[in-house]
Amino acid sequence: MFKPTEYQIKSVATGNVCEDSGWLLDFKGEEKPSLIRAIYANKQLNVKEDHCGLYCYADWLPIKRLLKCSAKPITYKSEALAKKLGLENLYITFNGYFPEKGADMRTCSFKETEAYSVCARLTEERKDDVIVVSSAGNTARAFAKVCSDNNIKLLITIPEDNLNALWFDEPLNPCVKVIATKSGSDYFDAINLGNIACEVEGFFAEGGAKNIARRDGMGTTMLSATTFIGRIPDYYFQAVGSGTGAIAAWEANLRFIEDGRYGNHKARIFVSQNKPFTPIYDAWKQDSRDMLPYDCEQARVDANTIVAKVLSNRKPPYSLAGGLYDTLKDTKGDMFVVSNEEAHEAARLFEELEGIDINPAAAVATASLIQAVENNQVEKDAVIMLNITGGGEKRFKENHEVVYLKPERIFDVDASKEEIKEFVKKIF
Repeated sequence: MFKPTEYQIKSVATGNVCEDSGWLLDFKGEEKPSLIRAIYANKQLNVKEDHCGLYCYADWLPIKRLLKCSAKPITYKSEALAKKLGLENLYITFNGYFPEKGADMRTCSFKETEAYSVCARLTEERKDDVIVVSSAGNTARAFAKVCSDNNIKLLITIPEDNLNALWFDEPLNPCVKVIATKSGSDYFDAINLGNIACEVEGFFAEGGAKNIARRDGMGTTMLSATTFIGRIPDYYFQAVGSGTGAIAAWEANLRFIEDGRYGNHKARIFVSQNKPFTPIYDAWKQDSRDMLPYDCEQARVDANTIVAKVLSNRKPPYSLAGGLYDTLKDTKGDMFVVSNEEAHEAARLFEELEGIDINPAAAVATASLIQAVENNQVEKDAVIMLNITGGGEKRFKENHEVVYLKPERIFDVDASKEEIKEFVKKIF
């Protein structure tokens, strides 16, 4: 019988510690914006082989129960890509559908890691309420699949131009609904729509980067790599829209240092964005903790220009205590920018050498690794972790019939709060 994971909540900014009230996202009354972290009772990670999928890492997940159908990240040592790049210790952590490697994420995205963790954090008191998730695509697909399989009420808000991301291998449970913002809008507009929905009684925000379950679920990529390799990697590569996955990797790294069995160093976090949508890169390169001004209309144009549309968050958890700025500073990390053309070439190369297709965001990460090698920013014998955040979609669709989740309604970006809330009240 599963026993809920024991943990407390700590404010990164102040160090204040408290018990989890059930869905705590921050410490009320603290002046400095800050992430909170889970402090687990088990300081050493015991990988539980008797728990299916993601829940083998239950020691470091803030969960109350186990959900069905979960899958976990799979790490393996690269041969072909590593040889091409002249690297001796390149490890790929694959999140997606790659049967030959044992990877079976049926939405083909590492967003499943956060969805299975977040939804397993839900308390009994929340069972009749509706989770609201705003997404640029992959997160929506992951939460929709998890909630459908486990009969959890979910409202997705997404830009209309990203609706093609809502594909599944079977029709979904009607407990999952979607509303969208009109074509030409972006992820930020979808977030605004979700925020309005959360003002309706019985609807509550999943919480994004502030939700410890989301970050610690994504942190299982680092758990997979480190336990497979037997040590903390020297470098960690990932493409970012919000940077939440990179923050999660850093936090997992700190837990491994406390664990004591995998080394006492910090992996250098190397993250990348898809140009021309580069607000995090621009702030980082100016050594600015604050995000720089970004014209709304230009941001929408840029978001719809990039090939990796999931990397288009205008309001990332960058500046606050424990956010991406602190992650990069503490790990001596850096940022890269990758063009659409570079991403396409990296995707082609990965599929040719590793034998599986990868999603555009993962292609951006791969392209940034290629840049780092060409610029001598990594040592040839360094232990490198490449987080392939999504892959196998083409293979999956070749082997399965897919259906698409259609929106209940598409809203103009200037739709009134009253109009939105009245519709949301009736949607379930």
